[in-house]
Order: sequence, then structure tokens, then C-alpha cells
Amino acid sequence: MENVNLIDTFSEFKELKNIDRATMMSVLEDVFRSLLARKYGSDENFDIIVNIDKGDFEIWRNREVVKDKDLEDPNTQISLKEAKKIDDDYEVGEEVSDEVKLHDFGRRAILALRQHLTTRILDLEKNNVYLKYKDRIGEVVTGEVYQVWKREILILDDDGNELIIPKIEQIPSDHFRKGDTIRAVVIMVEMRNNTPYIILSRSSPVFLERLFELEVPEIFDGLITIKKIVRVPGERAKVAVESYDERIDPVGACVGMKGSRIHGIVRELRNENIDVINYTTNLQLFLSRSLSPAKISTIKILEEEKRAEIYLKPSEVSLAIGKSGLNIKLASQLTGFEIDVYRDQEGEDDEDVNLEEFSDEIEGWIIDEFKTIGCDTAKSVLQISVTDLVKRTDLEEETINEVIKVLKTEFE
Repeated sequence: MENVNLIDTFSEFKELKNIDRATMMSVLEDVFRSLLARKYGSDENFDIIVNIDKGDFEIWRNREVVKDKDLEDPNTQISLKEAKKIDDDYEVGEEVSDEVKLHDFGRRAILALRQHLTTRILDLEKNNVYLKYKDRIGEVVTGEVYQVWKREILILDDDGNELIIPKIEQIPSDHFRKGDTIRAVVIMVEMRNNTPYIILSRSSPVFLERLFELEVPEIFDGLITIKKIVRVPGERAKVAVESYDERIDPVGACVGMKGSRIHGIVRELRNENIDVINYTTNLQLFLSRSLSPAKISTIKILEEEKRAEIYLKPSEVSLAIGKSGLNIKLASQLTGFEIDVYRDQEGEDDEDVNLEEFSDEIEGWIIDEFKTIGCDTAKSVLQISVTDLVKRTDLEEETINEVIKVLKTEFE
């Protein structure tokens, strides 16, 4: 009975944990040999036969037949009298093989054996999971949300392995419930207290890169390469791409017909705005493209300082800076240059007044708030609707209306 229970336990682990046959047989034999060594002092004269298919095993002890008076080690020797009880034909010097039953070890030893077997198989499985995911760093995996906590989400893969997405690796607008399917990229795999700890990310640029590889065959095939990706998860991303085939437009291939390819990626990233930019070694052109959708008038590059001075028409300044300064921030990260934006004064209305001139009527921090969205003159503020100003700044509508009233008075 104990044999059946023990092998049933072993069989369950074999099926659930998908451990190969040879490894499982080796583990089972090692566990039995450690038990034999503790009980008999040595396991060298034992043969262990494991039959995985039938779900049973046998233990045979080999002993030399000696004269009754010469018996010294009952583990490796058997008296002639005892040998003849097994078979009358045995003679001194021959070898006797007799089966050792599991119940001979006692109930406590059997329980210890089962516990030892369970521990060994679990450790083996943990190591297998670690090795499996260690080789998958940078790959996208799909799993099912099992538990949602404040600081992290627990995911189960197809084999029931536990994966973690910390809060910092989630897109801010992500909202998952138990049972939802989720995709993320493996970014870290390590062992903590003998347990594999697998970290996934949806906010990493690598995740966006892998999504492009899945959606754009030309990238997967190597005809188009992604030079660099920068992103603010859930808000905006810029992707610089280059084609190795002159016949292929890298931007067009990534976007797809009527945006068919990029739309799938945008939906996965919770409507994150993605700017796909054609990479070039021409620094001025690359800087100009990186500030899209703004149109640049003049660019002055200070290479030693890794800084670029960008001059734009007043109407283009807010586009270059973007909401909360995201566009210029990402353009700077993409190009590796610190970017300063200036209003192109040429052709501008001479009657326009710098906001600093209103410092006696408008508080300094309010003026600074307008400057963050590229509005540094009175008319640049008046050209934007109140609704848009509320969206782009952190100012209340009432405050904006008061500022507009002050600015309009100047021109009236």
C-alpha cells in the first residue's frame, strides 16, 4: 500500500511539473538510497528498480552467503542457515538477492521519505522555472491575472508558474481584474530564498519594441531596424526606425495602411501616443523630425555642449513643447541633446508684449506656468482657447480668465 501511495505522489509531480523521465528516476533513486544508507549504514549493495510506466518500484539487497559462525556484517552477509530458508541450493560464497519491502522501514521513515521526495521535486521544478525564464529575458509572455494587489499583480502562465508585475512596471492607466489576459515583457529573473522571482514589465521600452516586432513583419525579418525608443508609459512614445531596403518606407511600414499596424500597439498600451520617426545621421534633420508635429524654422547645434537651440514660429512653440512638456522631453532623450526652444521673432507683431511686463499684475508662478507650454508673450496666450489652456496647464479656469482679462486690457 505504501508503495502505491509513494509512486502516486511521484506520478502527480511528474505530470504537473513536466520533469523529464530520466531526471525523475534519478531523483527517486537518490531519495531511496539516502534512506537505505541511514537504515543500513551503506547503500552500495542495493539495487533499485523503478518502473515509471507501471507506477511501482523494487528494492533488492545483495548479500554474500557465509558460514553461520563467520557472520560479521548482516547488511552485506547472510548466514548459510538463513540463505537456505530462501533456497536450499545456496552454498557458502554465493550471492543472495532478496527484496526489501517498504513497510520494513517503519511508518515514520516512509513519511520522511515522501517529504524528502516532495522537497526534491519542488526544488527541481523551481530550478527548471528559473532556467526557463532566465533564457527568456526580453521576450513577451502572456498570462492570466490571478491576484491584484496594491503594489503588484500576480500572473500565472500556461504552466501555472507565478510571474510578478510591480506597480512601477505597469502603465499608469492599466486596470486588470482576476481572470484577465495580460501581455508583458520579461525584464528580470532571479532566485530569492530558493524561489524563482520573475519580473515582467509593460512600461519598459523593450515591451514596445517587442510589440512592433509582432505587428510589423519587416522589423521581425530585419528589413527595418528600431534604432531607439523613448517613452512615458501611457502618455507618449517616440520610435526612431531605419530601413535597410531603399524600397521600404520604414515609417509607413510601421504605421500600416490607415494605421492598421500601429493601432493594435496603441490599444495594448492604453492609447499611448506613438510618434514613428525616420532615423537619419543628419543631426539637424533628426532633431527637426524628433520635435514632430512642430515645424522648425531654424536649428543651432552646439555639439560640444550637447545642446540645440530651436527657433519656431509662435504658433508652433506649444506643439514643440507638448502637453506637460512631454514632446520636447522625449525629443531630447531620443536625440541625446538638451533642447532649448525659442520664439522666432522675425515677422512677429511688434505690438506683442512679453509676459514678464505684467509681473506687477500677474504672479510670477502663474507666468512660469504659461512659459512651460511655450507661451511667453501676451498674444501667444490669447491665441489659445481657455479650454485648451486649462488642459495644458495646472491653472484653474478662473485664474486663466483673470489673466486673459489683464492681457486684453493691454491691447484695448
